[in-house]
Amino acid sequence: MTATTDVRIDLHAHSDRSDGTDPPGELVAKAARAGLDVVALTDHDTSIGWDEAAGVAGELGMGFVPGMEISCSDSGAAVHLLAYLPDPAYQPLAEELRTILDGRVRRLPATLDRLRELGIDITAEDVRRGSRPAEAMGRPHIADALIAKGVVANREEAFDRYLSIGRPAYVERYAADLTEMVRRVTESGGVPVLAHPWARHSRRILTRETIERLVDAGLAGLEVDHPDHDPGARAGLRDVVTELDLVMTGSGDYHGEGKQQFPLGGEVTAEAEFARLTARAASNAAASGRRTPVPMLP
Repeated sequence: MTATTDVRIDLHAHSDRSDGTDPPGELVAKAARAGLDVVALTDHDTSIGWDEAAGVAGELGMGFVPGMEISCSDSGAAVHLLAYLPDPAYQPLAEELRTILDGRVRRLPATLDRLRELGIDITAEDVRRGSRPAEAMGRPHIADALIAKGVVANREEAFDRYLSIGRPAYVERYAADLTEMVRRVTESGGVPVLAHPWARHSRRILTRETIERLVDAGLAGLEVDHPDHDPGARAGLRDVVTELDLVMTGSGDYHGEGKQQFPLGGEVTAEAEFARLTARAASNAAASGRRTPVPMLP
C-alpha cells in the first residue's frame, strides 16, 4: 500500500457479475473485514451488481461507490476506463455498454473453436458452468474452464499460453472509442478515470499527450497506485497528475480467486483525492441534469 489515509478507500474491485469470483454483497463484506472504509464495485461494462453491493454496504455501515470498468480502444489498442457514479440509464452510454457486452458473447464461440483446434476439448457449457452470475462470458471465464479441466494452473497461465493478444486462441472483439466514452461518461453525470494507464502495453498508447487530449474531453483522473504499476510508472503518473491537475486514485483491482495476488485494499486512494472525485461527480451530475447515483459514505 503506497497511499496513506485515515479512511481506507479502494476504488477498483470486481464481483462475479463480471470476472471476479465473489458475489457483490460478499465482496463488500470482505472489504469490511479487510479494514476498508469505502469500496467501489467496478465490474466490466455493467452496473448489474450495484444494488446488491449497496444493500450490504448499508447494513454494515460501509462506504460504497457504484462504478464500472469500460472496455475501450485507442489507436487500435485495448485500454480500460473507470466510470464512477454515472447514470447507467443514459441512453448513449447504455447502448454502448450493450454493444460491448454483445461483443463478448459473439467472441466466445470463435475462441472455443480455436482452442478445440489446439486439441483442447472445451464447450460453451464448460465456460457457462463457472460464470452463471456474469452479465457476459469473457476470456477470464474461459480461463476458469481451462483451470477446471486441468489444462492450466491459473488465469495468468491461460492468458499467457492461449488467450492474450498474439496467442493462438485470441479473437478480436468490439471496444468503445476511448475519447468518445470519456465524453459519454461525463455526459451521464459520471466521473471518468483511466484504469492502470501505464500497465504493460498501455504506456506506449496513453502518453502524456494522449492524456491531455482526454482531459479536454472530460477525463478527471488517473489510477496511479495499482499492482501493475512499478515505482517508475507511479512517479511518472504523479508528475502527469500534478501538471494536469487530475484526481489521483489507488486501488487493488480485486478479482477474488481470479487474481489472488491482488488483495482488497492492496492499494488505496487518499481521502483528499476521494473528496475531489466525489466533488467532481456532484458537479458533473448537476451539469448533466440526470438522476445519478450518489456515493454512500461510512
